[in-house]
Amino acid sequence: MKDPVVSIIIPTLNSGATLQFCLESLVSQTYDNIEILIIDGLSTDNTLDIANNYSSRFNNIKVFSEKDLGIYDAMNKGILFSNGTWLYFLGSDDKLLNINILKIVFIPENYFENDILYGNVVSTRFNGRYDFAFDCDKIFIKNICQQAIFFRKDVFDKTGNFNLRFKAHADWDHNMKWILNPNIKNKYLDIDIADYADGGFSSLTPDAIFEKEKTYKYLKYGIQIFHFKKSQELLNQLLNSAIKQRNYRRIFNLGTLAVLILVKRLKSI
Repeated sequence: MKDPVVSIIIPTLNSGATLQFCLESLVSQTYDNIEILIIDGLSTDNTLDIANNYSSRFNNIKVFSEKDLGIYDAMNKGILFSNGTWLYFLGSDDKLLNINILKIVFIPENYFENDILYGNVVSTRFNGRYDFAFDCDKIFIKNICQQAIFFRKDVFDKTGNFNLRFKAHADWDHNMKWILNPNIKNKYLDIDIADYADGGFSSLTPDAIFEKEKTYKYLKYGIQIFHFKKSQELLNQLLNSAIKQRNYRRIFNLGTLAVLILVKRLKSI
């Protein structure tokens, strides 16, 4: 069986100080079937010099540079440009932990029947390893590092791409979508995947829109799997907040969700 092609997508913007270390961790991999896509947002430092130098030496590295709307727009472009069966998003200041990571992850027993594979990252930010297996409860409290996750490309046909309304936590929004979807199979691997640099964009940047909508999105994405009591508790919490704010659009949306929850409940009786 031929190993699947893994597309590694690296958004960059003025990443000259770290990009070389990131790329060295990729071109040294013992796994052969990879393509590396550098999605640049019109850097003004030496980022493109480094990127073009590597692409001239390695025929599996491609460089794209044009104005974008931020890191998640670059990631969405990477999805569009990619040719791999599997996708992996790596920060330009991060690196894979060792030369065998991809070979360890992509063995048939892992990828054959699963849509998502994920492990841990190592970082001084977390004083070590972050953050082991996730479930439907844990994903509400904390996010999975994007540098720990491998996606089948067709997952994005089911979830949609990263939502550009969320400037810093579109990955968290997307991770809730797949982990709460019973039709998307995921597998946790007790493997440290990447060295995650402290001070990444999403870890330092607040996302007020996401925080405001997180509970609603969580309930919406999880409606297929939440038991009735949990759904009602979340719904009541959101309704009380919406009524206090006189947010009539939110009240209408929550009313629609309440009907769907009730229909699901009646079908299960």
